[in-house]
Amino acid sequence: FIDAYVFPDGELAPVGRTLATLEEAGFEARDVEALREHYALTLRQWVANLERHWEQAVRATSPGRARVWRLYMAASALSFEHNKIGVNQILAVRPLDGGGSRLPLRARAWTAGADADA
Repeated sequence: FIDAYVFPDGELAPVGRTLATLEEAGFEARDVEALREHYALTLRQWVANLERHWEQAVRATSPGRARVWRLYMAASALSFEHNKIGVNQILAVRPLDGGGSRLPLRARAWTAGADADA
């Protein structure tokens, strides 16, 4: 269903495979955040938003296309909720020649605008 109607070339690679591929390419994983539960909530909100704006969505696409996306998002939310699929955010860097990365030492500083010495 997903391959045929939603993401023909999409793939949710397991986090271990993604990390191995990054390391093989010379990157260092600095942080991995599991967003499975967050994404389930996001999908639920997207379904609710689609249903609130159903007529507009049908006019913009087609009744069939709107139904496909509603089904996909609702089923995906269930899959994330029941830990059948997952999604992760990975921060990876390619170390500089001297081994440094220019990233702050602590994760909380990465989004706080701190400099590399934090």
